Amino acid sequence: MLRDRFDNLISTSSATARDLYVEAVDRLLGAAPGIEEGFAAVIEADPDFALAHSGIARAYQIMGKVPAARTAMAKARALADGLPQKEAAHLHALGLLIDGKGPEAYRAIRAHVAEHPRDVMIAQTCTSIYGLIGFSGQPGREAELLAYTTSLAPHYGNDWWFLSQHAFSLGETGQTARAAIMIDQSLALNPRNAHAAHVRAHVYYETGEPSAGVDFLDRWLRDYARTGLLHCHLSWHVALWALAQSDADLLWRMIDSSVAPGAALSPPLTVLTDSASILYRAELAGLAVPPERWKAVSDYAKRYFPKPGLGFADLHAALAHAMAGDGEALEAIIQDATGPAADLVRKFAEAYRAIADQKWAEASRHLVPAMADHARIGGSRAQRDLLEYTLLGTLLKQGRDVEARRLLELHRPVQAAAPPVRGL
Repeated sequence: MLRDRFDNLISTSSATARDLYVEAVDRLLGAAPGIEEGFAAVIEADPDFALAHSGIARAYQIMGKVPAARTAMAKARALADGLPQKEAAHLHALGLLIDGKGPEAYRAIRAHVAEHPRDVMIAQTCTSIYGLIGFSGQPGREAELLAYTTSLAPHYGNDWWFLSQHAFSLGETGQTARAAIMIDQSLALNPRNAHAAHVRAHVYYETGEPSAGVDFLDRWLRDYARTGLLHCHLSWHVALWALAQSDADLLWRMIDSSVAPGAALSPPLTVLTDSASILYRAELAGLAVPPERWKAVSDYAKRYFPKPGLGFADLHAALAHAMAGDGEALEAIIQDATGPAADLVRKFAEAYRAIADQKWAEASRHLVPAMADHARIGGSRAQRDLLEYTLLGTLLKQGRDVEARRLLELHRPVQAAAPPVRGL
C-alpha cells in the first residue's frame, strides 16, 4: 500500500493512481478548477481504488450534482470488501453525508476525525461556512468551528490548506489580526489556494479596506478559471466592494459576467445566494434593480431548490421570490420550512414578504426576534450583513434614522464610515 500527502495508507498499488489522487485531493482542498476531472483520472488509472470513487462523489456533491454523487458513492461502497478499517470507516462516514443524512454523518465524521485527524477528505467536511458545522443551524456554531479547527492544529502544523481554514475560523470570531497573519502564510505556501484568497477577501472586508480588497482579487482572479469552485463567490466580493465605492459599472460588470444565473459556473447554492444578496444590497444602497433580474434569480431558485430544507438557500430563495412578486413560491417556503433553522427561515421570509408589500413596521417585527442569533441561518459575517442591512432599511423607511445609525455602529462599526444603506 502507498501513502497520500497526509501520510495516510491508501489501498492502491498504482503509484500513478496515488500521485493523481494526491493532486485531485489538493485541487479539492484549494478549490482549484478540474476537481471532478482530477478524480476521474485517478479512477482511470485504478478503477478498483475505492477512495477515488468516494472522492469524485464528494466533488459531485459540492457542485450540487446529487444523483451523480450517489452513483459514485455506490461504486465506492461496492469496492469496500477487504479494505482496512480506516478506509472502510472513511467510506461509511462520507457515504452518510452523500446520502443526505446530515446529523448521522456529523457524528460519524467527528468520531472518525478524532481517531484519524489527518484523513483530510473527512476532516474537511466540517470546515468552512458551508461545512457540517457551518450549516448545522445550531447556536454557537462559529465558536464550534473555531474549536474544531483548533483541535486540528497539532496534526496539520503549517499545511497550506489547514492554515486557510483555521484563519477563516479566527476571522469569523473577530480575530482578524491573527487571521491576516495566518492567511498570508497560507498564500505564501500555495498562492493559488482559492480558499486562502477567499479568506484574505474576508479579512479585507472585516477591516474595512475595499480598495485593497479589489486590488487583491483583481490580480488573483486573472489566473482563476471561471469553472473554479469559488469564482462566483470571489466575484461577489468584488461586486460588494464596487458597491461600497459607488462604482456601479464594476458592480454590474461583475454580476453579469460571474455572479448572475446563466453567467456563473459555480455550485447552484453559491449562484443563488450571491445573486440574491448582491441585488438586494444594491437596492438598499439606492440602485435600481430591474424586475427581470429578480425574476431570473427566483426562477433559478425554483429550479435548483424546489423544496425547502437548507436554511441558507431558503432565506435567499425567499428574498428572490418576494422581490420577483412570486407569492406562491414564497408562501411555500414559509409554510414548508424544515431543518434546524426553520424558525429563522420563516421569520426572514415573512419579513421579505412584508418588505415587498412595503409594510415596513411589519417587516421590522418579523426581523427583530430573528436577529439575536442569525448565525444559525448559515453563511459568513459578510454574507449575514444582508440581514443586518435589511433591518436598517426597514427602520429608515419608518423614519427611525437614529435607531438605524445606532444599530450599525453597534453591530458593524467598521462599515459605519461608508454606510451601506441609502439614507444613513
